[in-house]
Amino acid sequence: MPEFFKADRDGHILTITLNRPERMNALHSPAHFELHEIFDEFENDPEIWVGILTGEGDRAFSAGNDLRWQAEGGSREKPKSGFGGITERFERTKPLIAAVNGVAMGGGFELALACDVIIAAENALFALPEPKVGLAALAGGLHRLPRMIPLKRAMGMILTGRHVPAAEGYQLGFVTELVPEGQAVTAAKDFAKRILECSPVSIRTSLDVIRRGLEHSDVKEAMLKEYDSVKTLYASEDMIEGPLAFSEKRKPNWKGR
Repeated sequence: MPEFFKADRDGHILTITLNRPERMNALHSPAHFELHEIFDEFENDPEIWVGILTGEGDRAFSAGNDLRWQAEGGSREKPKSGFGGITERFERTKPLIAAVNGVAMGGGFELALACDVIIAAENALFALPEPKVGLAALAGGLHRLPRMIPLKRAMGMILTGRHVPAAEGYQLGFVTELVPEGQAVTAAKDFAKRILECSPVSIRTSLDVIRRGLEHSDVKEAMLKEYDSVKTLYASEDMIEGPLAFSEKRKPNWKGR
C-alpha cells in the first residue's frame, strides 16, 4: 500500500492525491519513488485515459521540496522521472490535470506546470521561492514558466519568489480554469469527463504533436515533421469509429486504440 499518496480510479480516470498533509504535501525522496511507480502505472494501463493530480486537505496542493527532511540529513535522491515522478517524464502520452487547492510552492508549482491543465481554486497560491532559501527551481520551473507566460512576467516571479494568487495566474495564462474554493477536484473531474468525450488516440496524438512541434521555432518545420503518433492515429479503430458515429448520429464508442 502506498504511504505518501492515494489513488482512486473511476472508469478511465485516475486521481492521484499527494498525502502528506502534516507537511503540506511537501515531497521527499521516498515520496518521489512512490509517485514514480503510480505514474508508470498510469502511463502503462491502456484503460486509464486521463489523470488528475491533487493534494490532500485544503491548505496545500504541495509546498514543494520537504526542506525539513533535507535539513535532517534525508536523502535527496529522485527517480529518473524527476520531482514527484513527473517533472522529467518527457515521454508521457496521456493528459494530466493539476487540481490545485491551497499553496503550490516551489516543487509543488513545478508539479502543476508539468501537467497539461491547471484547475485552480480561488484560494490557490503559486510561487517559485527557491532563491529565498539558496536554491533554484531546477525541476522545470525555470524552463516551463517562461514558455507559458510572457518572459518579463515570468522573470518577475522567478527573480523575486513572490506569491501569485490564482486569479493572477489565470490572467497570466498558466491557470486554465479558476473555480471557487473547495471545488478544484470536482472541476478537474468535470474537465476530465469532457476530455473523455474525445478519442483517446486523438488526444494522445494531439499532446505529442504539440510537444514535439514546440521543439521547432518555425511553424512550417513543425507542420512538415513526421510524427509516429499521427501514423498511429491514421491506423486506429478510433479513426474509423468517429466518422461512423457522426454519420449514424450517435455518441462514439471509443476504444482508445
